[in-house]
Amino acid sequence: MFFQEATPDTSGYMIAGYAIAFIVMALYVASIYLRNRNLHQDMSILKEMDKPVPPVQVRQPKKSQPKPTGNRSVKPVTKKSRKK
Repeated sequence: MFFQEATPDTSGYMIAGYAIAFIVMALYVASIYLRNRNLHQDMSILKEMDKPVPPVQVRQPKKSQPKPTGNRSVKPVTKKSRKK
């Protein structure tokens, strides 16, 4: 009388629990994989940035005469003209 009830069938809940656990673990593994891939990309970019850059050769500009402005010409400044 007292224990004559049938045991409830909870196998559906068990399967759902395992499915949810599997999905959560798969998402976690995918997250770790993507983070690892991004880490390797960042490391390669940093190594590329760390490489020494060859020095750039700077050309000296040619000295040119000052151009006249307007209708009068510009005279170059010399030591004699400064003393005046």
